[in-house]
Amino acid sequence: MKKLIIAAGTGFLGQVLVNHFKNKFEEIVILTRGKSQTLDGIKYVNWNARTFSGWESELENAAVLINLAGKSVDCRYTKENKKEILLSRIESTKILNKAVLNCKNPPKHWLNSSTATIYRFSLDKQMNEVDGEIGNDFSINVALSWEKAFFKTETPKTMKTALRTSIVLGKNGGALIPLKNLAKTGFGGKQGKGNQFVSWIHEDDFANAAAFIVEKEISGIINIVSPEPIRNALFMQKLRKAVGFPFGIPLNKFFLEIGAFFIQTEPELILKSRNVIPKRLLENGFRFKFGNIDDTFRDLLH
Repeated sequence: MKKLIIAAGTGFLGQVLVNHFKNKFEEIVILTRGKSQTLDGIKYVNWNARTFSGWESELENAAVLINLAGKSVDCRYTKENKKEILLSRIESTKILNKAVLNCKNPPKHWLNSSTATIYRFSLDKQMNEVDGEIGNDFSINVALSWEKAFFKTETPKTMKTALRTSIVLGKNGGALIPLKNLAKTGFGGKQGKGNQFVSWIHEDDFANAAAFIVEKEISGIINIVSPEPIRNALFMQKLRKAVGFPFGIPLNKFFLEIGAFFIQTEPELILKSRNVIPKRLLENGFRFKFGNIDDTFRDLLH
C-alpha cells in the first residue's frame, strides 16, 4: 500500500504501529505536536489537532488514516484534566473529519481510537459489540462523545472503524511497565477486591488487528481485546510468577486511592471490571498470536 497517516503517532501505540507497518507502506506520515522533520524514512508533520495549518494536505491519496489523538487518562480527574481529556478527543476527530471531506482523494479507510471502557462495570456478562451494555460515568461519556464525533459526519469516500481498545501490554510502554515494577517490589498482590476483570491485548495483536481490519475492510465498531479477560487477582499472580517474585502484598481500595494520589492517577483505571471480548474480530477470522496471558508475559518479560 502507498501511504499511511498516523495522527498523534509518537507515543507508545504509535510506535507499535510504525514498527509493524514500516515495511508495508511506501510512505508513513505522522502528525505530531513536535517539529516537522523526516527521521529514518518517516515524515513527521506538525499539527495542533485543532486547526488547519498545512498538515491536512498530507491526507490526499492516503490509503489509511489512524487517529490516536487524546490526552492520556493516566492522570488525576481534576476539572481541567477532565475537560482536556474530552476536548482533545472530540476536537482532533472533528478537524480530521473536516480534512477528510476537503480531500479530492481522501483516505480510503480511517481507524479512530476508542476505548473498551465504554462498557459498564461487569463481573458476569462478557461485553461484545452487538449486545454489550454501555454504562454511565465520566470515562464512558467521554467514549460515547468521541464515537459520536467520529461517526456523525458522513464521509462517503472513506470507510470508518472505531477501535474499542483495551489495555495494550508492551515491552517499551503502556500499563505493563508500572505493573511489572509493582510486582518486582513486592506490591504485586490483588488490587481492590481482585475479582474485577482485566481486558488486555498484546502489542503485536493490537497492530495485527489494525492491519487485519484494513485488509478485510471491516467498518463500524470493533473491540480490540484478547479473547480471555482475566480477573485482577489471577493477572497479578501470573505477573508475579513471570517476574520471579515470591509474594505480592494486596492493595485494598484505600491504599490504591492513596497511591493513585501520589502518582497522580485515578484508582478507577485499576478497579473497574472490564469484561470485554472480541466477537467481531473472531467472527471475521482473526487469529490471535498471544491469546492468553501466560504466553503474553513469557514474550514481553523475558
